[in-house]
Amino acid sequence: MSTEAFELLFDDSRRERFAALADVPSPMHIADLSDPALGAELAEVEVLITSWGAPRFDAAMLERLPRLRAVFHAAGSVRHHISEEFWDRGILITTAAEANAVPVAEFTLAAVVFAGKRVLPGLCAPAPGDAAWGDQLRQRSIGNLDRTVGIVGYSRIGRRVVDLLRSLEGVRVLVADPFADAEAVASAGATLVPLDELLPQADVLSLHAPSLPSTFHMIAAEQLALLPDGATVINTARGSILDHDALLAECSTGRLDAILDVTDPEPLPADSGLRDLPNVAITPHLAGSLGTETRRLTDAALDELQAYISGAEPLDPVRAADLARSA
Repeated sequence: MSTEAFELLFDDSRRERFAALADVPSPMHIADLSDPALGAELAEVEVLITSWGAPRFDAAMLERLPRLRAVFHAAGSVRHHISEEFWDRGILITTAAEANAVPVAEFTLAAVVFAGKRVLPGLCAPAPGDAAWGDQLRQRSIGNLDRTVGIVGYSRIGRRVVDLLRSLEGVRVLVADPFADAEAVASAGATLVPLDELLPQADVLSLHAPSLPSTFHMIAAEQLALLPDGATVINTARGSILDHDALLAECSTGRLDAILDVTDPEPLPADSGLRDLPNVAITPHLAGSLGTETRRLTDAALDELQAYISGAEPLDPVRAADLARSA
């Protein structure tokens, strides 16, 4: 992982736990596994803990790691780090995506509440004069009671969002996901429906699908047109699943609002029209683990290491087949 990531993820207590669990060389952290001077050290490595800044484990890299048996990734997606040669070697890899889902779901819940209370136009508009101060009291579109939230993607994060939405009284939750089990969704307090049935009912649309060829622009002009007037689109997943040109067309009229923590590209160009709209909030990928929250990722990786040492089953392994429908 990068030096910045290591310093963020591994405070003193977690460095001590790591050293107590395994035979950890000194220095504990390596930023660049391709360094030629590391040949002898890498030849002895059985386990790696990785995170942001990790390399791709292709054939050339794996040749330098002949004893590698497990990679515990203290971050979310492992897609860009894995090669066919990695799978051929039968190396175990795990993810801390479940831990990373926690702050994303919390961010999404806050965004849903803000959407229902129409916070964005209030924050971005000029301060109202005395005569207009009470105008919001006459707006029947404001509020979170008797609202419908549509969740696209019953992923790790989608499931957590559905669970957190139980705290909002009078909110109905619909889920669209072709791979989800209707009984599992129902037991979580939501209803599984097709996407085209969900969209016309959603006062808030929250996106939690992975970035795959099959999900590119899955929410485009046709889908946005189905949303009711005044709906809010929330994207904390990946920018590519949302057609930003189509969103701009809808938000420019004031018909829809949007809260975007991810965009495509990221960041948006300085001249993007979405940046100038008072009903669109763009945050710089804040929803995922940041600051103290990243320590959950370290704990998850160290829990995997402890399970590995004890001979227990991995807690959150990633298999090649999983990447066909997950990030």
